[in-house]
Amino acid sequence: MSRRPVGYYVHHQGAGHWQRACLIARALDRPMTLIGTFSDLDTATAAESFLDLPDDRVGREFDGRDGSAERPHGLHYAPVGADNVRARMGRLAAWIASADPALVVVDVSVEIALFARLMSAPTLVVRLAGTRTDTPHLEAFRSAERLLAFFPPELDSAEMPEWVRAKTFYAGLLSGEPASNRVTNADGSILVIYGRGGTGGRRADLAAAATAVPDRHWHVLGPVDGAGLPMPANLHLHGWVADPATYIARADLVVGGGGDGVVSAVSAAGKRFICLPEPRAFDEQIEKARALAAMGAALHCAFWPEPAAWPEIIAAAERLDPRVIGGLWRPGVIDRTGAFIGDLADRLDARRR
Repeated sequence: MSRRPVGYYVHHQGAGHWQRACLIARALDRPMTLIGTFSDLDTATAAESFLDLPDDRVGREFDGRDGSAERPHGLHYAPVGADNVRARMGRLAAWIASADPALVVVDVSVEIALFARLMSAPTLVVRLAGTRTDTPHLEAFRSAERLLAFFPPELDSAEMPEWVRAKTFYAGLLSGEPASNRVTNADGSILVIYGRGGTGGRRADLAAAATAVPDRHWHVLGPVDGAGLPMPANLHLHGWVADPATYIARADLVVGGGGDGVVSAVSAAGKRFICLPEPRAFDEQIEKARALAAMGAALHCAFWPEPAAWPEIIAAAERLDPRVIGGLWRPGVIDRTGAFIGDLADRLDARRR
């Protein structure tokens, strides 16, 4: 008898949700269908089956909420009269009814989690960092069989209720960088990383920082605006790169946001870190930056520093012990997560029989 599949819902924000879904699908000993809106992603190399849903966003500006005063308190986003939303949920309902999934992993969406539960499908809800103690999040957490966090318990919000923590499987920081590849003979360079989920950097800010610290080479990965502005000789813009691990390995310290990808890669490489959290819902990156700073794992800067402040900030970052942030990373996250999902699906199958 064929094994019932696992559905994995992938949120559209950034690339992290998609990347970890693909990695987990390869590690899982059970059929998996990736579910989401994939128009902005390169899905050519993924071997899994897909359920491509219509985009549910209404308008160009989208923050995950519909702004309606009449919206039920248990939801973030439930616009009325949106044909794309109706088509999206109808397609998901048809898939659940026909595929009869053993489990639906939701990474992440309160609405998808609650809708799957209404369709009588058990869920595993992914938790992101931040202060997610509002009613919609807590109801999604309550509706799930278990919760999954791609961060260690040390980075959890102090305001998170104990019952949510007890229900959570802390898989750990997700990075493909093995511990044996950590490089200690760095070349003294400073690496600035901008992820896909943010607005990118400003060339004028980067040029001012590099000018203020002329004895260090600054390498920048990700989008940067301000084309045509002059750059100092020690500033190098590389744009998108397929694998930032090489740049991280040779850097003396890393400057970046508090997103999962950057924090995980820096932790895996054991690098000193200056964290400039980007605006995210529920203070996701701010909470993470504060937690890292409190344990001495990173330097937290709320805003991009003024040029004159950079020499002192870099000196302070150099005094960080990289073993602290390196200690947050444990190998085998994908295998550990795949085994957890597979075991949960097996137990749910046995309970159903």
